Amino acid sequence: MKLSELLAGHDYQVLQGNPETRITAGTSFDAHRVVPGSLFVAVPGHREGGPEAIGPSLARGAVAVLVDGGARDLPTAVWASAAGVCVVRVSDTRTAAAIVASRYYGEPGRQMDVVAVTGTNGKTSVSYMVESVLRLAEGARVGVIGTSGNRIGEELIPMPRSTLTTPESPDLQYLLGCMRDRGVGNVVMEATSMGLLTHRVDHTFIDVGVFTNLTQDHLDDHGTMENYRDAKLRLFQGLCRHAVVNADDPVGAAIQAMMPHAVTTYALDTEADYWASEITMDASGTRFLLRHDGHKYPAAVPVPGRFSVANALATVAACHVLGHDLDGLIAALDRMPPIPGRFERFETPRGTSVIVDYAHSPDSLEKVLTTMRGFVRGRIITVFGCGGDRDATKRAQMGEIAGTYSDLCVLTSDNPRTEDPEAILDQIAPGLAATGTPFERYADRRDAIFFALSTAGPGDSVLIAGKGSEPHQIVGEQLLPFSDMATVRELATM
Repeated sequence: MKLSELLAGHDYQVLQGNPETRITAGTSFDAHRVVPGSLFVAVPGHREGGPEAIGPSLARGAVAVLVDGGARDLPTAVWASAAGVCVVRVSDTRTAAAIVASRYYGEPGRQMDVVAVTGTNGKTSVSYMVESVLRLAEGARVGVIGTSGNRIGEELIPMPRSTLTTPESPDLQYLLGCMRDRGVGNVVMEATSMGLLTHRVDHTFIDVGVFTNLTQDHLDDHGTMENYRDAKLRLFQGLCRHAVVNADDPVGAAIQAMMPHAVTTYALDTEADYWASEITMDASGTRFLLRHDGHKYPAAVPVPGRFSVANALATVAACHVLGHDLDGLIAALDRMPPIPGRFERFETPRGTSVIVDYAHSPDSLEKVLTTMRGFVRGRIITVFGCGGDRDATKRAQMGEIAGTYSDLCVLTSDNPRTEDPEAILDQIAPGLAATGTPFERYADRRDAIFFALSTAGPGDSVLIAGKGSEPHQIVGEQLLPFSDMATVRELATM
C-alpha cells in the first residue's frame, strides 16, 4: 500500500520524498528486522530502534521512515543522503504505527471476534479458558496472543524472541493477519498496562474488553497505583465495543461509568449479570452454581479456588456476549485441560503434591496459598522470589504473606535481571522473618526446588511460585532456558 493510504486521516508532515511510496514489506520498530520495502518507525527510546537507528534501517532497505514530532536532534543528514526515501513526521510514532500496521494487514480485527483481557491477575487464565471453552463447546478455531506465546490451537506462530506479553503494534497486527488468513474466527489476547499505555492495541477493533482485577504490581513502570489503574482503563476508552468487568473490584464501577450502556458484570461477592453461589472445592477442582438472568446452572472447573471461579465467570460472560450458547459454554468448563503454569499440579513418586503457579504479586500469592490451605493436609513448602528491576516495595510484603500461610519457605531467584540475586533475597527476608516461619535461601532456583522436593514428604505440598510456564530465567540481559515444571519432573525422579 502507499504510505499516504496507510496514514489517511492522520496528520503528518512530509520532510522528504514522496508519500505515494509503496510499502511492500510491513512496518518495524526494530532496525534489525527491516527488509527491502519496509517502513521503519523511529520510536524514541525503543531498545532496538529510535532515531539513531534510521541509518541502519535505510542500509537494510527501508523505503520510508516515520519520525516523532517530539524528537530532538533528528539525524536529517542520514536520510537526506538516501535518495528516494520518504520521511514523514507524525505527532506520536506509536499512535501512528498502530493505525499504519492495522491498515497494512487489512484491519484484521474487523474480520474476527476479538476479546482483550486486562487486569493484574487472571489475564492468561481467562485467555486459556476462552480458547478452551469455544473449542470444546463448538469446535471453534481460536487464536491466542499472550504470555505463553502466540498460537492457533496447538500451532505456535513463530515470532522473534521477546518478553512482551502484548506485542508491539506491528507484530500484533501481523499476528492478527496470520490468524485471519488461517481461518480463525475468534481471537483472545492479553492486554497489559504497558501495552495499553504505549498504544500497542490501538486500532485492533476489540469486541469485548475484560477487566479482572487491580492489585499492587508494576509500580516500577507506573509509579503509582492511580497511574497503573488509568493505564488499564485505556481499554475501555474507545478501544473495545463492550466491557465485561469484575463487579467485586472497585475499578469495575469506574468502567461502568465510562461505558454505561455496554457493560456486563460478573462477581463472587455480590449479585451481578453473572455470579456464583454455593462454592465448594477440594484438591481436584471447584464446584458452584452459576447464576444468570434468574436461572441457576450447576458448574465446575478443574482448578481449586475462588479465583478460578472468577476467571470462569469472566470467560462465560465474554463468550456469551459474543453470542455463543450459554449451556454449551458452562458444560465445557469442567472439561478444560490444565493451564500451563497456572495451579499446574504434579505428584512425585514420594507422594508429594507439587503446584507450579505464576503468582508473582502479593495478591496472587495470597490467593494461591489460602486456596491450598483449604485442602492441604500436610505441610505447605513455598519456593518463591521477586523479580529484579521491578517494584521493590512488594518484596517484604510477599515474604510476610508466604510466611503467614506456609510451614517452610525457600527463597530463590525469579528473573533477577540486572540486580544482585542475594540483594533481592535480603529485601524479602525481613517480611518472612517477622512471621517466625522457618526459611532457607538458595539463589540458584534449581537448587531451591531440589531442596524443597527433598525436604517434603508424603502428604506435603510444594508451591513453586513466580514463573509459571515461563521457559527462561532472565539473568542480566540473557534469557537462560529454565522451566519450573520441567525441573520438578527431572528432580522428582532422581
